[in-house]
Amino acid sequence: MNKKGFTLIELLVVIAIIGLLSTFAVIALNGARSKSRDARRISDIKQLQSALEIYYNDKYSYPPGENVDIGNKCLDSKNSGFNSTCSDASLIYMTRVPKTPQPNGDVEYTYTNVDPVNKRAYKLQYSLENVTGGIPAGVQTASEAGIWGG
Repeated sequence: MNKKGFTLIELLVVIAIIGLLSTFAVIALNGARSKSRDARRISDIKQLQSALEIYYNDKYSYPPGENVDIGNKCLDSKNSGFNSTCSDASLIYMTRVPKTPQPNGDVEYTYTNVDPVNKRAYKLQYSLENVTGGIPAGVQTASEAGIWGG
């Protein structure tokens, strides 16, 4: 008798190989997702720095505030800082600061005016999962001087 088909052992070997390949694909995909979140964080911080510089050019100071969680907040001229909603009759610098991509790492996007008297310096805190563009992983700080690690 000449039977055609696969044996149970052959099927199990093929299923094991497919399972192993899919495991490697998931691991590689998780690394790409992590890098994508970090690239978005850097982009968000740079956009926020641009909005803060335009604000500074108009008002000759940065917005007030200390350790303000700025995710989903608005930056406009009438309310002098980060608020839940923008005022209709004001100049809007940033309609909505993006929330930190999830998982957010160690910190949400946080703003602090480090010069409360003259309001001419600030720091933005954010967190990276990986080394990105020469910036180390972990909690990082950006300021009016630029974006860097530390």
